[in-house]
Amino acid sequence: MSFTPHGKHLIAGDWIGSDQTFKSEPATGPAHDFCVGTVDLVNRACDAAEDAFWIYAYTSRADRAAFLNAIADEIDARADAITQIGSQETGLPEARLQGERGRTVGQLRLFASHILKGDYLDRRVDPALPDRQPAPRPEIVMVQQPIGPVAVFGASNFPLAFSVAGGDTAAALAAGCPVVVKGHSAHPGTGEIVADAIKAAVEKTGMPKGVFSMIQGGKRDVGQSLVQHPLIKAVGFTGSLAGGRALFDLCAARPEPIPFFGELGSVNPMFILPEAAAARADSMGQGWAGSLTMGAGQFCTNPGIAIVIEGPDADRFAASAKDALEKVAPQMMLTPGIAQAYHEGQARFAGSNSVGQLMGEATEGRSVSPNLFETTGAVFAQAHGLSEEVFGPLGLIVRVGSVDEMVTLAKGFEGQLTATLHMDEGDMEAARALRPVLERKAGRVLVNGFPTGVEVVDSMVHGGPYPASTNFGATSVGTLSIRRFLRPVAYQNMPADLLPQDMMG
Repeated sequence: MSFTPHGKHLIAGDWIGSDQTFKSEPATGPAHDFCVGTVDLVNRACDAAEDAFWIYAYTSRADRAAFLNAIADEIDARADAITQIGSQETGLPEARLQGERGRTVGQLRLFASHILKGDYLDRRVDPALPDRQPAPRPEIVMVQQPIGPVAVFGASNFPLAFSVAGGDTAAALAAGCPVVVKGHSAHPGTGEIVADAIKAAVEKTGMPKGVFSMIQGGKRDVGQSLVQHPLIKAVGFTGSLAGGRALFDLCAARPEPIPFFGELGSVNPMFILPEAAAARADSMGQGWAGSLTMGAGQFCTNPGIAIVIEGPDADRFAASAKDALEKVAPQMMLTPGIAQAYHEGQARFAGSNSVGQLMGEATEGRSVSPNLFETTGAVFAQAHGLSEEVFGPLGLIVRVGSVDEMVTLAKGFEGQLTATLHMDEGDMEAARALRPVLERKAGRVLVNGFPTGVEVVDSMVHGGPYPASTNFGATSVGTLSIRRFLRPVAYQNMPADLLPQDMMG
């Protein structure tokens, strides 16, 4: 199935053009023209979303589940075209895009199943106690209700699973909230065809047209106007620390501040404990290299830092990782901007007197090679820049003198999406010392694994203390993520016929 984008915005069921255009920058294949977003389009989309809310928020869970499943069906029906345009725009291999499409439709179907069960509503009932002394108690019931229209920003590194119909959109729609998406200019054609799938699902299931809109491209004023629009009640964002923090501050500065659920960056440290290092330093080095270079290192859970106790086992770990990384061919980055940021990060490390370079070299253009550096715990503790994320296949080994030094370094980390313990049975005491620190620093703590790859399940937490995310009590993956777009409402002495239908079953 061949696909040629028309380059327009989807506003409440209609494809609409705008005067200015921008040209896509595909890794391969032809470039296409796309209309630039405008503040006027933001206003139209938000007004339509608010109008839709009064219908969509009060649909049954069964109807919303059918809508989510219809979106999944329509995405699958466009599978070949999505793979074609997605591969051209991002340079990702077809297998990766097919897997990501599977995750995207899987999320939609998971939320459909989740809302049918009704557990997420957290329904609570305290019956009336008319004879209680010294004063009677009224009946009070509580249920979660949708908050209103939600703005979602497409991510650069996941053109499907974290973009137009990704986890934020799926969770918001499941909650009963219309969505306005600002598409990412790195993959506008992929965004367009997925938006078309949602449009088809809206029509198939009879949902209000304003339940979904997508605005392509646009300058900074488009994103700013979206998060500041008075009808938007929450924002979902995956992207850079600088961009996310700017939008977060705008949300907080509104006359009515709203929650900004941003995933902003993480170095995902690994702590390699002594017995594990002695037993399998070689295999851990190889496994780390594979995780570092998966998808050219463009995963938010890429484990960029490995902390290991100085000695022969650390030498073996470093040598094994170096050998594996030297065999990795240059890889295509998702966008020229991401590639440039990686080049700058690599140059910053290579030019530092604080680290030694074990392998790698400077590269140019959109294709990059892995790089491996090392330093000591004493240096790392004093050089804050070494703990900043370099998005791509760059790894740093930190050599420490003891488990106590590991614990001290762990306490110095900022918030992370993940933290990993590599351990054997003999490392249990050291692991007990580290675990309380790591669970305070990260949203997910792993043992004997690598964090790249996020399971979309009920128990997953993809979030963490700032700057990993802007709301440490939330997750952007898994069914718990629906709670971001709900708020509890209590009803006191409300006649049964007036209660929300979700309160009744």
